[in-house]
Amino acid sequence: MKRRNILAAPALVAGAAALPAAAQAQPRIVTEEFMVPATDGQGEIFVRSKRPEGLAASASRTILFVHGATYPAHTAFDLPLGGLSWMDYIAGRGFDVWCMDLRGYGRSTRPAAMAEPPEANPPLMRGDAAVADVAAVAAFIRQRRAVPRMVHMAWSWGCSLMARYATDNPGMVDRLVLFAPQWLRQGATPASVGAGAQLGAYRSVTQAQARDRWMAGVPEAARAGLIPPGWFEHWSGVTWATDPEGMRRNPSVLRAPNGVLADSAEFWQSGRPFWDPARVTVPTLLVVAEWDRDTPPAMATTIFPLLTASPGKRLVLLGEGTHTMLMERNRGALFQAVQVFLEEAAA
Repeated sequence: MKRRNILAAPALVAGAAALPAAAQAQPRIVTEEFMVPATDGQGEIFVRSKRPEGLAASASRTILFVHGATYPAHTAFDLPLGGLSWMDYIAGRGFDVWCMDLRGYGRSTRPAAMAEPPEANPPLMRGDAAVADVAAVAAFIRQRRAVPRMVHMAWSWGCSLMARYATDNPGMVDRLVLFAPQWLRQGATPASVGAGAQLGAYRSVTQAQARDRWMAGVPEAARAGLIPPGWFEHWSGVTWATDPEGMRRNPSVLRAPNGVLADSAEFWQSGRPFWDPARVTVPTLLVVAEWDRDTPPAMATTIFPLLTASPGKRLVLLGEGTHTMLMERNRGALFQAVQVFLEEAAA
């Protein structure tokens, strides 16, 4: 009966502005923000929490979300498009949901090397350093909420970080949600710098480049309706504003650490995964969109059978969406697929 109720619960539908009545009539949501010290003493990590007022803490209803290679978490995961962010939606259904910006991204500390020319230093924020940031924030949340573990959720490169954390700390992860997970690939990633360019500490991305990358792989006939009017401009405006130094350039740029690209060359393009799916021992959801060119569906379908120790694993392929589906017209299908998985454990 509980499972049937979850599946039948009102959900976001294809229309950009169509929201479930339950989400619109949500209880008062409490927002908290913190700066968590990094474990190496080099700066702080920005985190944000949203939860219904009076919610009792529990492992299955506490969620930590981390972003991908280029953009911070809080300007995507908690961007109120159409009046509601993904964080709002999850919190409104009775969860304590957190997001974090890795160092070098968003509102977290930018390493000193980002104030220098990129070629003056090696790539910043390699995978191991990023996982250490995840561990620091997870420990902070567990202590603050007095929970032994929580749900770990991620997008793109963040999936590799969360999966690696889960395999290294199996007792501290309740469930794993991987949206657009990366896997082995041949050739450069869509986020890579130009051929022959030196891989410095960071790269600079313009809004025009971001939009072109977003639309890669989308059929021409579907492009005009993929992103509702104003949504890209809203997201890009608040995201680029997190980098005041980049905003002073013409055109304005968003600087992103290049550690992920160094990892891609060392691991993913060299046939050596950064994490081992066979070591994941918690229920795991893989979600990928049809038109994703950053992490194509073939990556998720390759990972899925390798999750040999994951109980209740699930793979969901969503139509008419891209790598950035969480901010597109059909985002409701993504929200619903993830929510069903979350609520099965929390019911």
